[in-house]
Amino acid sequence: MPAPARILAFDILRRVESGAWASDLLLAHSAALDPRDASLAAEIVFGVLRFRAQLDYLIEHYSARRQKLDPEVRIALRMAIYQLRYLERVPAHAAVTDSVDLVKRARKRSAAGFVNAVLRQVDHDPVAWPTREIELSCPEWLLARWERHFGPESAAAIARAALQEPEKYIRAGRTQDIGSQSIVPLLQLAPGQSFLDLCAAPGNKTAQALESGIRVTACDLHFHRIAQLKNLTPNLLVLDGTQPLPFARPFDRILLDAPCSGTGTLGRNPEIKWRLTPADLDDLHRRQAALLERALQALALGGILVYSTCSLEPEENESIVSAVPPNQIVETLRRLPGRDPGDGFFAAVVRPHS
Repeated sequence: MPAPARILAFDILRRVESGAWASDLLLAHSAALDPRDASLAAEIVFGVLRFRAQLDYLIEHYSARRQKLDPEVRIALRMAIYQLRYLERVPAHAAVTDSVDLVKRARKRSAAGFVNAVLRQVDHDPVAWPTREIELSCPEWLLARWERHFGPESAAAIARAALQEPEKYIRAGRTQDIGSQSIVPLLQLAPGQSFLDLCAAPGNKTAQALESGIRVTACDLHFHRIAQLKNLTPNLLVLDGTQPLPFARPFDRILLDAPCSGTGTLGRNPEIKWRLTPADLDDLHRRQAALLERALQALALGGILVYSTCSLEPEENESIVSAVPPNQIVETLRRLPGRDPGDGFFAAVVRPHS
């Protein structure tokens, strides 16, 4: 029987292949495990997702051939090779035996011999990665666009930062990235102001804003997400911010932390880099532009609106705020992984003239 940590990691990685999110699944299913098992499961899951391109190349390297593998077989091989080559304290026999057993457990018994044979070849010898896509474990189209927008050194630094476990920061009693914490101060909040958080879930920035003594109205598109904020404020609304907003009075301050591709958060959400397509950026752009238009309509004269994303992509950032007259944008902020601590973020401070 494989160890509980490896069973959980395997099951989560299978579900991630179908579109689930690793962090959500780990949060939901690791509480029942011993803390050491929960930690190992998280290490394996995120390690496999971060280094996926390298691991797939190593599968071919050790098997001496390229072949189509069932998803369960490939996942078991990725897990074992990650443990054998990237982790120092995992016993080799445990990683190999458990991965063979995981394949059997997934009803791929005919592949067990192949998995065992490949894993017996794994060593710690240096490998010459054939492409930068494999070396940096990042799709070439993303690397190319970052190189175009930020330069080759920054592009490589962004990709390398995505291979590291993010540091943990705490704010307002919540785990909140240091980059994320840089957004709310741009609003210049003060006690008594009316504040609209248009895309509020999961509520980290809402909690940070409440430290200023403002009156907050928090909104989100989905009930299950807005329900996460019920302990922060009673003023919660489920609404689609791309449609006309139902408020009778304008707000002094508005935060539009828009849904985005999340390419600034690849260290903590590594599955994004394997899922995102250029077409997704077009779809996100349309929604973000509509959100900004509605938010500006709800802003009081002389008020401040902050548009922000955790994306690195110009289509979701500069291109969106280009719809605002340039003299109404009083400040922009950009944080790049590998250059600045924490996640990547973009923010623009908008102050329409009265």
